[in-house]
Amino acid sequence: MTTTSVKDLEDQAALVTGATSGIGRAVAFQLAAQGATVLVHGRDAGRGIQVVEEIELSGGKARFVAADLTTADGVSQLVAEAGEVQILVNNAGFSWFGASADLSPETLDTLFASNVQAAYLLTSALAPKMAAAGLGSIVNLSSMAGIIGLAGGSAYGATKAALSSFTRAWAAEYSPSGVRVNAVAPGPVFTDGADATNIEALGTTTLLGRAAQPEEIADVIGFLVSPRASYITGAIIPVDGGRTAI
Repeated sequence: MTTTSVKDLEDQAALVTGATSGIGRAVAFQLAAQGATVLVHGRDAGRGIQVVEEIELSGGKARFVAADLTTADGVSQLVAEAGEVQILVNNAGFSWFGASADLSPETLDTLFASNVQAAYLLTSALAPKMAAAGLGSIVNLSSMAGIIGLAGGSAYGATKAALSSFTRAWAAEYSPSGVRVNAVAPGPVFTDGADATNIEALGTTTLLGRAAQPEEIADVIGFLVSPRASYITGAIIPVDGGRTAI
């Protein structure tokens, strides 16, 4: 896994939710390469421990924290186990695409609990502590699906639009106290849980004519949480091959 390894996050703890696969996993490796102690969150202990071991083998520091973020109790458990962090990456969640009439109320509830409620509850618990210390950086994982209309993506797109809205409001709330809040909005990305054929087809609609690798998203997040992005807050950065530019 290729990462940018400017050691600019030493002595900082970074909580990355959904860090056992896909973009979250790439972000965990990226922030560890930059010197942060990474709290690798997930529900699968086997995959989480594997990520931690790989980070440690590459010279980084990490530990695994398990929690089910679809419940408020699960979020509270994660907050307690995480302790003090300076960086929060709200990445955990899942996607659902299909006809709106086919989405069950139960799946809709779980989608919003995982993608929206978890990020809100985590941030509302951790950001005030960052603000009290006068230092912190939060990055939310939005999506091009929250910006453009995609057939079959109404519910998923709504959850990602919510994260973009959170980003602007939290920047207004916490940045005067030294906490920067930004979002990245990826386009199609090849991840373990995604249908490669669909992702490849979406990639052809971008200006670059291809889908991204997770590391390309992680590298932008690594920049946003670093001192190199010290004057950036309240921004939603498209990392979508130019798809939302046209």
